Amino acid sequence: MVIQARGGGSEQGALPALCNSRSGRSDEAPDCSPMALYEYVTQEQLAGFDKYKYSAVDSNPLSVYIMHPFWNFVVKFLPRWLAPNLITFTGFMFLVLNFLMLAFYDFDFSASAAGQSHVPSWVWVTAGIFNFLAYTLDGVDGKQARRTNSSTPLGELFDHGLDSWACIFFVATVYSIFGRGESGVGVATLYYILWVVLFSFILSHWEKYNTGILFLPWGYDISQVTISLVYVVTSVVGVETWYQPVLFHFLYRDLFTFMIIACSFTVTLPMSLYNVLRAQRSNSLKHSSAYEALLPFLSPTLLFLLSTTWVLLSPSNILELQPRVFYLMVGTAFANVTCKLIVCQMSNTRCQALSWPLLLPMAAVVALAVSGLASDEELLLHLWTAAVVVAHVHYGVSVVSFLAAAKVKCLRGYVVVVCDRASYLSSPSAGPAAQRSFWHLRLLAGEAQQ
Repeated sequence: MVIQARGGGSEQGALPALCNSRSGRSDEAPDCSPMALYEYVTQEQLAGFDKYKYSAVDSNPLSVYIMHPFWNFVVKFLPRWLAPNLITFTGFMFLVLNFLMLAFYDFDFSASAAGQSHVPSWVWVTAGIFNFLAYTLDGVDGKQARRTNSSTPLGELFDHGLDSWACIFFVATVYSIFGRGESGVGVATLYYILWVVLFSFILSHWEKYNTGILFLPWGYDISQVTISLVYVVTSVVGVETWYQPVLFHFLYRDLFTFMIIACSFTVTLPMSLYNVLRAQRSNSLKHSSAYEALLPFLSPTLLFLLSTTWVLLSPSNILELQPRVFYLMVGTAFANVTCKLIVCQMSNTRCQALSWPLLLPMAAVVALAVSGLASDEELLLHLWTAAVVVAHVHYGVSVVSFLAAAKVKCLRGYVVVVCDRASYLSSPSAGPAAQRSFWHLRLLAGEAQQ
């Protein structure tokens, strides 16, 4: 569930021009360029965020008739002072905790195999609760934002950015149910399943990049509820239950693989193509050329080719040795590329053709690995994974800091200009319209400082 952005009013629409003012004149706002860690967001994108309006379609019956009424009920118990972004981050951390918890008990995905020491039952119960809590908080954060009149584009970006990273934590945790044994799923198979999930996620944002509307996928709600239940069921019946065939020789692992692939290629992909083609027929498509429309897929495709080259040509079969670390590296790198697309589609700016700061170093790392020049391939993977995680966290913190500081400083600068005339605007001699503008700007300044 994403946070609904507040429609930009006249005061908000004036912010980019005020931020660019550097003359120092008393009748202009001072320069309010934010002091972020690094300015990943351009001034063009900043101006685009100021004009952004949220538009989404959620037609999933499970979401519309069951989950939304449930979330409306839950949000009433949240205190109004609780920030929506804190709710979003808390839900994300539940998924990270699940990933870390299963990494402790099943680091190499072999604990569910026959003859191995299985994951304790309480871990599966906890995983089920945490997963459902994460899903619930992801559903109520936007409702809390609208309830407290604090919806912003930054909130939606924060939400979707964390969602893009959550894909790897969700998939890797689910994998521990079946594992990599004879009755499980091979690590190579799971690698390609992970890519199916990742591309299914980016499809929604590719749609919005081209149509301006976010079509929320049906598979997300169904998968979250199902997996939460499967975790709890596993704690009761044990992982041995999943060794048994569902029908004839069709195992549960096969059902797991089939459901993910079938949902992606028979529901998610066709619906995405349909929505884009419908926008084209109605002349509402934002990008007329095929190249511009497909540009967001370029960096993810190159990332897939690089990581797959490493998997196929690895001298030490790195995926078999360190599957969890490799999945984390791929999922984090993909999240970084996806976040840049989300910034572009929300700011209505052209998508960057290639994410060179990520892809060039990764190409060098893959070349070192597959050529055998790296004496310790596992160490190389661990170092590169750490670098990707740190770089992505740096990107996220910098972008959020930049946008948050831009809003606060610009609003403060704007109010300073008006407050210079406070003696007139707040006096009885000023007209009603001028007084309303003055007090509205003071209210905006108060919101920015919170």
